Amino acid sequence: MNILSSLFCFFLAAIVSGAVLAEVDVGEPSFFAASTQMAVVTTADWNAVEGWLQRYDRAIPGAAWVPVGEPISVVVGKHGLGWGVGVVAIDYPKIRDMSDPVKKEGDGTAPAGVFALGTSFGYATEPLLGSKMPYLHLTASIECVDDPNSKYYNRVIDRSAVSPDWNSSEHMRSIGEYRWGIVIDHNGIVTDVKSHPPVPGAGSCVFLHIWRGPGQGTAGCTAMPQIDLETLLTWLDPKRKPLLLQLPEAEYARLVNRWKLPAPASVPPK
Repeated sequence: MNILSSLFCFFLAAIVSGAVLAEVDVGEPSFFAASTQMAVVTTADWNAVEGWLQRYDRAIPGAAWVPVGEPISVVVGKHGLGWGVGVVAIDYPKIRDMSDPVKKEGDGTAPAGVFALGTSFGYATEPLLGSKMPYLHLTASIECVDDPNSKYYNRVIDRSAVSPDWNSSEHMRSIGEYRWGIVIDHNGIVTDVKSHPPVPGAGSCVFLHIWRGPGQGTAGCTAMPQIDLETLLTWLDPKRKPLLLQLPEAEYARLVNRWKLPAPASVPPK
C-alpha cells in the first residue's frame, strides 16, 4: 500500500470513528437512562418567579416522553432559578454559560438542572392515600439544617435523636406550606452523606411543597396549589426513578435535542 492509500485509509477511519462518536453523543444522556417519570418545570427566564410544571412518562427507558395531564402553575424561588447540584454536574459538558446564576445558600433561587426525587413528607401520621413514595411524618422535632457549618448541613434531622451543632434550621412542622411536600435531591440531601457529602453553602432544604399563592416566590423551593401537589404525589412511583427537571425556557430549548427532551408543553396564556 502506497503512502497516499495509507493516508486515505487513515482519514476514512477517522471520519467513520467521528461519525460513530457523534451518533453516540446525540443519544439520551445516561442520567435519564433509568427513569420513566419526569416532572418538567420551565420559567420565562432566570429571574422569573412563576412557571409551569408538566408531567411526562414513558413505557420503558429510552422511549419518547409522553405528556401526562395539563401543565400546572408553579412558583420557584423569589429570585428565580440558579444552576444547582443534582444528577448533572453544572459543568457537564459545558451546559451553562459562565454568566448564568449558580445557586448559593440563602440567595432566594430555586435550583436549575436535573434532580432525583426522594422522600415525601407531611403533617399527617400516614402518607396521602394512593401515594407510593417513602413518607416522613413531620413531628415537632423534625428540622432541616441550613447552617453550612453544621455536620448535618442540608439534612432532614430528628433533633431529639442527635446532638445539635447548628445555629440555623427550618422547623418543618411549623411551616404551613409543608402540610405535604417532596424532598428534591439537591446538593446531596437524599444521597449517602459519606459518598456524596453536601457542598457547604451550595444550598439546602429544597422541596416541592404547597404554595402561598400565585406570584409569591419561595426561599428556594418549587411550590404549587395543594390539589396539584396531591396529584403529583399520587402519580410519582419510586420504582420508576422519577426525575425533576427545572430550566428557563431558553435553556430548555437549547438542550431539548441534545438531551432528547420532550417538546415544550403548550401552556395557557397568562
